[in-house]
Amino acid sequence: MPEPIGVGEPETGDQHGAFPRLTEDQLASLRAAGTVREAEAGEVLFRAGDDRYDFFAIEEGSVAIVDGYGRENRVIAVHGQHRFTGELNLLTGTVVYLTAVTRERSTLIQISADGLRDLVAQDEELSNLIMRAYLQRRAILLEADVGARVIGSRFSPDSRRMREFLARNRLPYRWIDVEEDEEAEALLRSLGVTAAETPVVIWTRGDVDRNPSISAVAARVGLSSAGPPPPICDLVVVGGGPAGLAAALYGASEGLDTQAVEAVALGGQASTSSRIENYLGFPAGISGSDLAERAAMQARKFGARLVVPGAAVRLESDDGHHTVHLDDGGSATGRTLIVATGAQYTRLSVPDLDRYEGLGVYYAATQTEAQWCLGDPVLIVGGGNSAGQAAVFLARHAASCSVIIRGGDLGKSMSRYLVDQIAQDDRVGVLRHTTVCELRGENGLEAVVLEDGSTGERREVPAKALFVFIGASPHTDWLRGSVAMDAKGFLLAGRDVQGDALAAYGSDRPLFLETSRPGIFAVGDVRSGSIKRVASAVGEGSMAVRLVHQRLASPGATQAELIRR
Repeated sequence: MPEPIGVGEPETGDQHGAFPRLTEDQLASLRAAGTVREAEAGEVLFRAGDDRYDFFAIEEGSVAIVDGYGRENRVIAVHGQHRFTGELNLLTGTVVYLTAVTRERSTLIQISADGLRDLVAQDEELSNLIMRAYLQRRAILLEADVGARVIGSRFSPDSRRMREFLARNRLPYRWIDVEEDEEAEALLRSLGVTAAETPVVIWTRGDVDRNPSISAVAARVGLSSAGPPPPICDLVVVGGGPAGLAAALYGASEGLDTQAVEAVALGGQASTSSRIENYLGFPAGISGSDLAERAAMQARKFGARLVVPGAAVRLESDDGHHTVHLDDGGSATGRTLIVATGAQYTRLSVPDLDRYEGLGVYYAATQTEAQWCLGDPVLIVGGGNSAGQAAVFLARHAASCSVIIRGGDLGKSMSRYLVDQIAQDDRVGVLRHTTVCELRGENGLEAVVLEDGSTGERREVPAKALFVFIGASPHTDWLRGSVAMDAKGFLLAGRDVQGDALAAYGSDRPLFLETSRPGIFAVGDVRSGSIKRVASAVGEGSMAVRLVHQRLASPGATQAELIRR
């Protein structure tokens, strides 16, 4: 048996609910659901790189959570009596990042991941305790420099794409920049890796992937639901933002065989919000990524299959079946389809923008971007809620933070609570009647040239990061020629479907949220005329499932007949 690790290390203090202690009643519930067993000192309970692992509650003794087991043996946390192991990957089924080792002879309660899911589904108090702890532990891991090592150049588009994917999906990893780390280049040489083969991913068990595809990385960490989908689902949901997750959750919970596909990360644009403070039920606010993780776990609990990444590229409909073709060559076919692909951020119209994207120009303000501009001056372009949330968040990390708007009234398109927060925060400035006209810097953004809209005067201001939130255009190119759209490419639905677009309905009309093709629904930001708020997107996603039931019950029925039923 290996020598115990972490002996002498103090028990990790509780951090915002990350390491709570179980009550006697909760321990009794766990005993009834699991197995009580003894473990010798130095026993490995689960290991980094495992596909799945069990839950352990400590009756007596202690357990060390270790990064780099057998090499660095870096102790990340110590669980003592009446605490428990695990983090989000135990519930989501993604790869294990750390190793758990007993420090001394211990008495443990062991429960399988499936058994734990069944237990927390019946015990609300225990469910809330474990869920909060696991969400907080994931947040700690994201800042703890653990997980697979990603080696590459910050100037490489492939490296930036890989880092964005990992960050957006809240997957812990270590970034090693060949431009800054003197040992990185030597490590690549020792592996026989050329610059063209970066980024390189070194997994926790030492195996190496050279410039892997995003799909390959997602499969390696177990990001998508396991197992192939059936040939035909009741419902396919395209898009994993708030609207899509709501549709997947309610579809699965109401007995529909449901598959959802998302191009980048569950949560969509909402997952890039550092804190949503006006969402019902969260008076202290909640980060977009936390909201997305909770929703995804709920959807999986009811049996929805979630696939990430999976970008839709083409729709094919035949005889009431709708097949969505994906960019990786796969497809998903359903009797009904809910389109929740949202919108993509509008890019600035300035020279050399491509050169700075990912090297100072960003379209999301998460913890990852905040770390990249720590202690540096930053600018935010836009006057909506996304820009306001970014300003309040980034002000805690940046040396200075200014919001740039074309007009003179910040409250014209931003919620009052955010306007008030910005006005009361001395760290945030507002540049009115101002536009960005030029970006400057050699190996990344160093300065931005601004133009005063009133005087035409131009001036250069230092900025290591420029965050852009200036509107969005819909992700609907893959649907052109299949369903009716407005002039901007947003999907028409319900009463907005007019004239020749009604041909597929004969003398009838589409249901509310139903597009010009029966059985295909549009929800959230992608729908023409929608209210661009998280709450309304969730409402539309859940509402669409009710309409799906109606369409499936009587595919040939008229709208009037469906309403009467």
